[in-house]
Amino acid sequence: MAVSNRELEFNFNEDRMRLRIRNLEQELEKIYQGGGKKRVEKLHESGKLTARERIDLLLDPSTDRFEIGAFAGYGMYEEHGGCPSGGVVIVLGYVSGQQCLVVANDATVKAGAWFPITGKKNLRAQEIAMENRLPIIYLVDSAGVYLPMQDEIFPDKEHFGRIFRNNAIMSSEGIIQIAAVMGSCVAGGAYLPIMSDESLIVNKTGTIFLAGSYLVKAAIGESIDNETLGGAKTQTEISGICDYQVEDDQSCLKTIRDLMARLAKPKEAGFNREPSISPKHPAEQLYGIMPDERSKPYRTKDLLACLVDDSIYTEYKEGYGKSILCAYARIDGWSVGIVANNREMVKSAKGEMQMGGVIYSDSADKAARFIMNCNQKGIPLVFLQDVTGFMVGSKSEHGGIIKDGAKLVNAMANSVVPKFTVVLGNSYGAGNYAMCGKAYDPRLIVAWPTAEIAVMSGAAAAKTLLQIEVATLKAKGETITEEREKELFNKIKSRYDEQISPYYAASRLWVDAIINPADTRKILSMGISMANHNPITKRYNVGAIQT
Repeated sequence: MAVSNRELEFNFNEDRMRLRIRNLEQELEKIYQGGGKKRVEKLHESGKLTARERIDLLLDPSTDRFEIGAFAGYGMYEEHGGCPSGGVVIVLGYVSGQQCLVVANDATVKAGAWFPITGKKNLRAQEIAMENRLPIIYLVDSAGVYLPMQDEIFPDKEHFGRIFRNNAIMSSEGIIQIAAVMGSCVAGGAYLPIMSDESLIVNKTGTIFLAGSYLVKAAIGESIDNETLGGAKTQTEISGICDYQVEDDQSCLKTIRDLMARLAKPKEAGFNREPSISPKHPAEQLYGIMPDERSKPYRTKDLLACLVDDSIYTEYKEGYGKSILCAYARIDGWSVGIVANNREMVKSAKGEMQMGGVIYSDSADKAARFIMNCNQKGIPLVFLQDVTGFMVGSKSEHGGIIKDGAKLVNAMANSVVPKFTVVLGNSYGAGNYAMCGKAYDPRLIVAWPTAEIAVMSGAAAAKTLLQIEVATLKAKGETITEEREKELFNKIKSRYDEQISPYYAASRLWVDAIINPADTRKILSMGISMANHNPITKRYNVGAIQT
């Protein structure tokens, strides 16, 4: 029996996606090693567990979890020896049945010192905790600010000090913070556990002080060892700044579980949820639907059939503004409003062909109205991005594309229901903004391995930059041959392609994670469950844009 072209294309896409996922898993395996085998062994010899081992013991067994920012610092700070996972591990999970965030310093990476990306990642964790009123648990084991880069982590608004400001804000708002001093906790970092609601310290391995013994000797001439200066006995029996002294990491984590088991049940936003029904199509089918080549069209509705409960959804304005698909559906039982870029070539009501992945005026208008409806009904929004941008040209400009685009951005930016973003493929230019990019406060934003995030595609950017480069060289009197022009193009495109990679985005926390597409439902469900901790109190107001 002959194999159709469509089947061949599906099989090719599936193979390519599996290769991308395997590459993702291999890179994560390297990151999970932290500072390397020797440093892990040294940590174990001192009686301590690694950050990930601590988290594994703390979280409820056999429950869902989601690691945030695993690729933070990826490919960065190579001249300083690298900073795997930003030197801190952050996981959304469950402790004693309570959904919470766990933030654990990785002492195998420069003794848990804070690089600039470490600060950014910690602030992202606190942002998530504050937006969703989630309890947050800090497992502290850090040497403090990484001094060679102190100017990039210490004094600015979104630097190290913002962490303690957020500690205070969360405490005033009743968001639970528990901190365990499980290693070094020094200088400014000493404020974090003490500004939390309750603190624990591990005997013999945990120390907390503003200045260690060497600095004390240099500053005031006092000779004292670190344990006497700020060990567990000192800080629980003499200063009283820590609440619980525990004997080892295991006892510490057990005590935290006990404290979490006593929390009151959180108030809920009341988002609609029914019993979950699996999609009619397996999640792995997503691998074959998503084209490996970013310019190729595909049926976005086929993706939805693999993502939503029972593969059923109610499409809003199906015959209008077809380059964006808007639909009501359920994901793991949760009621959601989905705004997705339609990647098919479609025919408008006027009989004009519209390119897939491009936002036209009618699509922007439809999506804006749908977002307003979801806010009226209290339905969380899910944005599925595969967008090349807004339509350009005289016809679009004369038709008011900027006004309609502004209407969509305004409706989305002013949304009071929680927003979640999945970057499936392209995320270019203003399309990134209109479809709830990082700047527009999605509660979680994740990317598939096929994602590309940039002002424009690598080829388009390279052509633009090449024209500028050639013009500059010609103005200097240089002759540009066809071979030289091709060489310049490839050099520019190679540099730009590196920057549009999802790994580049994840390393800088433009996205919270790169995920296996098959995990999309689970992560969105965990996100909505998280958002359900924070009731909506703000009134929805679309702003000044005319509707």
